[in-house]
Amino acid sequence: MKRTRFTEEQIIGVLKEQESGLATAEVCRRHGISPATFYKWKSKYGGLEVSEAKRLKGLEEENARLKKLLAEAMLDNAVLKDLAFKKMVTPAARRMAVSHAREVHGLSERRACRLLGVSRRTVRYRSSRPQDAGLRQRLRALAAERRRFGYRRLGILLAREGFRLNHKKLLRIYREEGLKVRRRGGRKRALGTRAPMMLPQVPNQRWSLDFVSDSLVCGRRFRILCVVDDFTRECLALTADTSLSGARVARILTGLIAGRGKPRTVVSDNGTELTSSAILRWSQEHRIDWHYIAPGKPTQNAFVESFNGRLRDECLNETLFTSLAHARSLLAEWQKDYNTVRPHSKLGGRTPAEIAKHFVWGHAPRQSVSPSTHTHNETRLYA
Repeated sequence: MKRTRFTEEQIIGVLKEQESGLATAEVCRRHGISPATFYKWKSKYGGLEVSEAKRLKGLEEENARLKKLLAEAMLDNAVLKDLAFKKMVTPAARRMAVSHAREVHGLSERRACRLLGVSRRTVRYRSSRPQDAGLRQRLRALAAERRRFGYRRLGILLAREGFRLNHKKLLRIYREEGLKVRRRGGRKRALGTRAPMMLPQVPNQRWSLDFVSDSLVCGRRFRILCVVDDFTRECLALTADTSLSGARVARILTGLIAGRGKPRTVVSDNGTELTSSAILRWSQEHRIDWHYIAPGKPTQNAFVESFNGRLRDECLNETLFTSLAHARSLLAEWQKDYNTVRPHSKLGGRTPAEIAKHFVWGHAPRQSVSPSTHTHNETRLYA
């Protein structure tokens, strides 16, 4: 607003001179104003006293100030409504919101930051963090190859290849790349009192057996016999066939004993194949204790149940089997990968084969190595 060189008192004095009898042209010449300015003053201040003119000016200034505040409040309200649907949780989101308010609504940086409650330092921050393009590319490749692995197992695989980074940075990059594993629905668990079961202390102390079923693309069902060493977590056998009788299970166990040695105990459920006379006769001939879990208590055979979950999640649910030979080939590859490559979380990120290397079958360990060295498990497993 342009400021005039005449105050209200002076303007009213000029008007009084004209009212006292001086000609308008003389008054304009004397004060150096145009007739248009004089008549403009007269329309605004004619008949007013000095006190009234001051009061009128104060009201005009107050009115202008209120109009300005109302306009600013309406603009702030429009900006907040425009950004109401945006989540401003991360610093990047806050920077985007401030940028939107400045570009769309014409706000200054200071006002936009004050309105949205964002520090100007946050808005002006420029990241100096390295892009880690090679790490991100390798992480995506590993996640595509092993789609059911979480960021911890992927981190172990990256560490083997020479990438050194802590778990917080790995988790951040893992989330930024959108590699989160979708959780599948769980199954109902049997309820009841849990009985403690001692953990094995050496390999071949206890084996666990169970069956897993799946189907070929043609719809034909087949079964898989899973044998697991409870100490080393090794998968000793993955045998697939359309029918697995008790005699067939006995022959598989005999072949394992020939190459590995006898277990002290075998744990299984009460399936008809595992309670047959062929299995009972085999256990008596080889003098091996066979322990049956309580009916409806699969958690008493927790080691092989956990293995079955990994097998189904990482192999069976990810593959379409065209034939029985195809299924056997892929199961053999997965078994080798599980024992020698896949990091096991309960073994401190090591593989079952690495744990087994430190032991001589049937004897004490070569050096003090335990699967629970790098975990916080107790010495008992409650099944």
